[in-house]
This record gives sequence, C-alpha cells and structure tokens, in this order.
Amino acid sequence: MNTLLTWKRVLNFAEEGNPEPDRFVEKTEEEWREQLSPEQFQITRLKGTERPFSSEMCELYEPVNYSCVCCDTPLFDSSGKFDSGTGWPSFSQPVKENAIAYHADHSHGMTRVEVTCNTCDSHLGHVFPDGPEPSGLRYCINALSMTKVSDDSSGSPSSSADDE
Repeated sequence: MNTLLTWKRVLNFAEEGNPEPDRFVEKTEEEWREQLSPEQFQITRLKGTERPFSSEMCELYEPVNYSCVCCDTPLFDSSGKFDSGTGWPSFSQPVKENAIAYHADHSHGMTRVEVTCNTCDSHLGHVFPDGPEPSGLRYCINALSMTKVSDDSSGSPSSSADDE
C-alpha cells in the first residue's frame, strides 16, 4: 500500500470512480455457482450479509493475508485487522489502494459505502469512518468473502475459506 486511505478519499472513489485494478476477472453466474459454496455465492455475488459473530475469523489474529474468495486477489493483511466488536472481521486498510472498489449504498434507509473486490466485483461488506487512527477507517467484511493465505514465502492457502 502506497498511500494511507482516509474517509475523504473513500468518498471520492465512491462518487468519482474507483482506481484501476491490476486485472479483471469475469465469469458467468453459472461459473460462480460452480466455484463457490451456496453461502459464499449469496454473499459475494448477491450482496448478502452473514450473521454477526458467525465466523471464527473475527477472533483470529495470526499473521495471515486475506484474499478474495472468488478471484484470489489480495485484499487485507493481519497487520490492519482489529476487534471492532461488531461481529465481522474488521480492517483499517486494504493491502493496496486498487484492491478495493467503493460504491455508494443507499439501501436500508441510510447511506453507506459498499466495498467490493476491484478485480471481480465480489461483494465484501462496507467501510465506515469509525475505525482506529491513523486512517479512521473500519472495513467491515464478510468472512465468507475471503480466504486466509499464510503469511510465509510459499504463499499457500492456510485454509480454503472460513469455517464452512
């Protein structure tokens, strides 16, 4: 990550357009259904939300990286993970500015900023301006939208996804 993202920059991306991703991944709905579990498909492709406190990933702080369950794009690492008390894994920054895309979300009678994988448009969760300093950001992410990848030189996944 080159530059610390702030709420102002997040809002700018949501309103003015997102950074260019390193690559694009596109698949048909059928291809996504074949690749993902029904729960992963519901969350990532249909913009669902898992129940709060339903994942052990909220309590895990080992040195790992978190990648998109759909396309393996690196999204977050454990150095930016924190306990927000919300029941979803929370991070203060993505690993790279162009890993995440931002979209104004006006559902549920409020305005929020939805975050998606910038590579494959997978729904991840939302970002809020109530996180820890220095960024003040809280990326509230569905655990089933990510896979954990060991923070070692092999780069091999430590698990295929969350505790399904």
